[in-house]
Parts: sequence; structure tokens; C-alpha cells
Amino acid sequence: MIASLRGTCIDVAGSTAVVEVGGVGYAVTVTPAHALTMRHGSEVFVRTALIVRDDAFELFGFESTDALRVFDLLRSVSGVGPKSALGVLGQMSAAQVANAVANDDDAAFRKVSGIGPKTAKLIIVALAGKLAAFEAPAAGGAAPSGVAHPASEDVVIALVGLGWREDAARSAVDDAVANEPGVEQMGTQALLRAALGTLRPAGAGR
Repeated sequence: MIASLRGTCIDVAGSTAVVEVGGVGYAVTVTPAHALTMRHGSEVFVRTALIVRDDAFELFGFESTDALRVFDLLRSVSGVGPKSALGVLGQMSAAQVANAVANDDDAAFRKVSGIGPKTAKLIIVALAGKLAAFEAPAAGGAAPSGVAHPASEDVVIALVGLGWREDAARSAVDDAVANEPGVEQMGTQALLRAALGTLRPAGAGR
């Protein structure tokens, strides 16, 4: 079992990163937002799930233990494969997945490519009571100023990885959380796009 990798990112494109560890390059499938935090030549650390199939060995990588645990729980649901589970985490944070299940919000899962109404409802039923540890307080309407979005820290990391200073990145995320309509429904990628929309090239740390 390969539980984690720490090494040098030697290639990243789309949702695939190649991490070189001891002279061996491991192809790791990650979410697009996670991929944006990786830079060629930089040291990276990812928690991983190794999926063994008859015709392939696949590594899926995650920034946090919570994301990995939710990924494993999603895969336990009939009809949800590793790519669909990663697709969910590409749209929603671990806390948002937990809150969707707690609130019987199957519509949140239907927005993910490859997950239909029946599977979305099955996720709600199968994971009921199993995600309490990941739940965050649900936002009512627009997120009030000073209250962090569950994906805020991931987006700050992504923006810093793209070259912006940490203070500029945090300010952009705070602005997006405070001012974007429907922010409480946003996954990591959507919040990243919203934060990028508030930044100017002058804010980059280059």
C-alpha cells in the first residue's frame, strides 16, 4: 500500500501530477484545484489511495487526510468509482460533502459529472451518520464576513502556488467569500475562480 508520497513534482498537467521519489516517477491523479498548487521542480507531499484493478494500478492524491477519508467513504457506495469520488471532491470540500449528506441534499451530488439522480440519492442513504466528524456549520444565505468557507485554506494554498503573496491570496478569498452570490454552495474550484477574479497581476509575488 502506498499511503503517501513526498518528492519532487517533475510534471503536472490537467489532473495528473508526476512525483519523483528516489528516482521513480509516480503518476498521481488529483483534483484540478490541487494540481494548481503544484509547480514543476517543487517538493510536494500527497496522501494517496492506491486503486488496484485487473488492468492497472492507479494512485489518487489528496492534500488532506479528511479528503482521503471522504474519498474512501464515497467509494464504498455502490456505483461510485474512484474517478467519480474524486470528481465529488473536485466540486466540494470534505465538510461540504458531509453537510450535503446531513441535509439530504442529493442535488449537490447530481452536479458532479458521472453521478446521476439514483446514485446521488444512494450516497445520501449509504453515508448517513458516517460523516459527522467532517461537518461544518451550514451557511444561511451569503457567508457573513469573517466566517471561513470550508475550502478557503485550500484556495489560499492554490493561489500561493500560483505565485501570489499569502496576504494577497487570503484577502482575495475573504473578498470572494463575503461578496460572491451563492458562495456557500461553491466547491474548491468555483471558489478559486471567484478569488482569481478579485486579483490583479500586480498582486503576484513575482
